[in-house]
Amino acid sequence: MQGWHGLDDVPGDWGRSVITIGVFDGVHQGHQRMVERAVAMAADLGAASVAITFDPHPDEVVRPGTHPPRLSTARHRIELLGALGVDAVCVLPFTLEFSQMSPDEFVQAVLVDRLHAAGVVVGENFRFGHKAAGDIETLRQLGEKYDFVAEGVPLVSNGEAISSSMIRELLASGDVEGAAVALGRPHRVEGVVVRGHQRGRALLGFPTANVESPSFTAIPADGVYAGWLECTQSPSPYEGERWPAAISIGTNPTFEGVERTVEAYALDRDDLDLYGAHVVVDFTARLRDTLKFDSIDALIDQMRHDVDQARRLLTGP
Repeated sequence: MQGWHGLDDVPGDWGRSVITIGVFDGVHQGHQRMVERAVAMAADLGAASVAITFDPHPDEVVRPGTHPPRLSTARHRIELLGALGVDAVCVLPFTLEFSQMSPDEFVQAVLVDRLHAAGVVVGENFRFGHKAAGDIETLRQLGEKYDFVAEGVPLVSNGEAISSSMIRELLASGDVEGAAVALGRPHRVEGVVVRGHQRGRALLGFPTANVESPSFTAIPADGVYAGWLECTQSPSPYEGERWPAAISIGTNPTFEGVERTVEAYALDRDDLDLYGAHVVVDFTARLRDTLKFDSIDALIDQMRHDVDQARRLLTGP
């Protein structure tokens, strides 16, 4: 798979393409259906398949301060789209100037002149161009003008409509299981392990990786979860290793904390030094709400119970 950042990266000899377009935040089950349709159409037409996505999120450019919580980083989005079989992913920088293109200007400059569109596949509710003036019918009309076919795909799975906003709402309520069904995989939070208060190691006996995630990351509701911790990039010997984990999200109310953190304890591992490593945390199940305990001993007893419950869920009895 080829990866392009902006239209200037598109090879000059790139041939006819079937293009699918969207923010693709999360690359959820509905997105997957759309991309798979584009790949199939490309095979039928003897063309290459290209997925176009945008960074930053268009909302942040058009309506600053409204960036929604992000279900996937740009890097993860590219990986997920590539896994669906597209020949190329093009990340278009979304700028104010770009947002002011008319539907016809967008189609001609991006889809026709650079990617030589033979077909375009989008979601049924797709809008494009300045002030979202274009829709699927506009795209079909422009397809007749520029000689490509346009198709709208309902973003559904098992008959249920799926959207990134719906998944954000599930995560905001702590329903990571429901989010996983809609995504087709566990929700992921990634970031760099930074030093915290080190209470887990020095005081509680459960050393945790304090994960500092990028801005706008969609963090599930405060609580304790079972999931997986994986080291994906590090100079340490742990790169590529993955461990079952108990994960805590919140402000540590027992210690009167104010900063919201994501902390993951790799089950039965007190020997890991992950500071500075890039890690991912995949959420499998919610165990309980965040609680404030009357004593440290009561907190430790509950943490032991959480770890046992996470172990049963993730690795069996």
